[in-house]
This record gives sequence, structure tokens and C-alpha cells, in this order.
Amino acid sequence: MEEKKILLSHGSGGKLSFNLIKKLFLPNFNNPYLERLDDGAVLNIEGLKLAYTTDSYTVDPLFFKGGNIGELAVYGTVNDLAMCGATPLYLSCSFIIEEGFSLSLLEKIVLSMREASVVARVDIVTGDTKVVNRGAADKIFINTSGVGMVKEGVNISGSNAKVGDVVIINGPIGSHEIAVLSEREGFKFETDIKSDTAPLSSLVADMLRVNKGIHTLRDPTRGGLSTTLNEIALSSNVDIEINEDDIPIQEEVKAACEILGYDPLYLANEGKLVDSVYSLGNCP
Repeated sequence: MEEKKILLSHGSGGKLSFNLIKKLFLPNFNNPYLERLDDGAVLNIEGLKLAYTTDSYTVDPLFFKGGNIGELAVYGTVNDLAMCGATPLYLSCSFIIEEGFSLSLLEKIVLSMREASVVARVDIVTGDTKVVNRGAADKIFINTSGVGMVKEGVNISGSNAKVGDVVIINGPIGSHEIAVLSEREGFKFETDIKSDTAPLSSLVADMLRVNKGIHTLRDPTRGGLSTTLNEIALSSNVDIEINEDDIPIQEEVKAACEILGYDPLYLANEGKLVDSVYSLGNCP
């Protein structure tokens, strides 16, 4: 019998990723925090609600229109904390670097992380560095973990969607993955498509200030909007119906998808949130 092996699609955020989590990781690491499968865990510690999350970042190329791996590593983890309804406070940062990697490129990445942490109002307070043999890693991998504070009364989870909620997204989808792909493959489009890489914590803070009735927040990264909505529907045991014509997509991204054969609903985003289900009927 042939041994089953890990495929690239196990890390794409789709069905194989979901099955790997459900069949391997959840049964072995199972606890009430993990089984919610949110973007982070919200921990109750002596009366304080702390959000904790971690993510690893690999991208080719390392620099692309609108962003780079350093910004992704800061903003991605900041955004995961924000999706828990938390105010991001502190990050850790670990580097796995391939022997022979350019020191000047590493400095550019670190400087971009410093600038991103200032923009996102977080401090990088601890870290680790490992160097591996040539070929044992693809240039550089970065892991960041983050801690944030959740205010009293905030209860946001991918399992909180309610019947009658509406789905809201904060802008056009798909530009990040097209920007990275076009840079990597050398595609030339009439208009430059830039990644939407950005921190979402300030936006979430404003949303929570004006509305305490938000049920679910997610950032549609790997697997895109469609995968994110499917995850919410499964976790909340609801059906989610969307009108595809209402989904904002830049014309340049639509054109690129038609040429390349991609569905924009499945493209990764790095600066979008799905206020995935916010109940008009339950507005305070």
C-alpha cells in the first residue's frame, strides 16, 4: 500500500487543509480553544481576555508590488488578532534563513517589519534565528506569534454566525494573489495590480466602537473569500447565500483572472476582512 504524503494543496487553505486539521491535528491537540478553529485563541486568564495567535510566512517573490514578506509577517498576525476582536499588543518573530541568503535583503525585510510594527502599533518583543543548509529552505521563512487584549463584552468567533445576518467585506478582493503571481511569473498587465497588504486592527477597533453586535470577523487569506465563507458556514451550522455581482472586484483583477483561468473568489487577500456576519436585526 502506497504511503500517503503531504501535498502543496494541504497548505492552500482548502479542503485538504481542512481535512488535515480535522483528522490529524484536532484529535491530537484537542481542547476547547483549538476546536473553535478561529484565527486565534481567546484565553481567560485571571479576569483578563487575551487573544493569542501564530502564523508562518513564505512567499515567492519576497518583494512584490504593494508589499513584501516582512510586512506580511507583521500585518498577517496583527490581522489574525484583530479577527478575534483583540487590540494587538506584542509579537514574537522567528526567522529560518537559508545559508547564502543576502544580508542586505535580510536587512530590507527587517526594516520593513520595523516600519510595519510602527504602523500597526505593536512591539516585537522576542524572537529566534536559525540558519539551515543550502536547499533546506527557500531563502527565508518567517514565523510571528502575537498577543492582544479583548475588551469585556466582545465575543467574536467563526462559529457565531446567526440566521438573518448579512455579509460585509471592506473592499475589492483578489489583488494580493494576482500581484504576487504576476511578479513571480513575469506577467505584464496594462495596469499594475498591487497587493492589498495592510493592517486591519484600527478598522476593527472603529467597528467595535460603534457596534457591539458583530458576530464574526475573518480575513480571507489562503483560499480566499469562498473558502472563508464555507468555514464560517460549517462552524456556525448555517447556510450563507451571496450575490456574486455584489462582490467588489477590480476590473484589472477580473481581466487577469479571465486570462489566467482563476476564480477571484478563491484568491488570497492580505488587507480584507469579512465582517462576515453582522446582524442588522441585533444591532444595539
